[in-house]
Amino acid sequence: MPNFGGGNMQNMMRQVQQMQKEMTAAQDQLDKTEFTGKAPEDMVTVTFTGKHEMTDIQIKPKAIDADDPDMLQDLIIAAVNDAEKQIKQTTDSTMGRFAKGM
Repeated sequence: MPNFGGGNMQNMMRQVQQMQKEMTAAQDQLDKTEFTGKAPEDMVTVTFTGKHEMTDIQIKPKAIDADDPDMLQDLIIAAVNDAEKQIKQTTDSTMGRFAKGM
């Protein structure tokens, strides 16, 4: 009966299982991490989890101008985009290390 390196296969499976555990732990940590996005001059600040769920929004009173609602909309968009960019960068750098190991 040919030997297909069963010991090596078991070792490889253990390594894959360990990597899966590490990936799950890293993803869980990312999901719990808070990311704060800010508009220019901190007029609007938003907080998101790594799951992309907004948990807080702070709007400075001077950002609220009844004659210019578009400004507030733009500030909110800028803050949200800033937070989303941070989430993506952190996720890519954290989870990307696992892709290197494959």
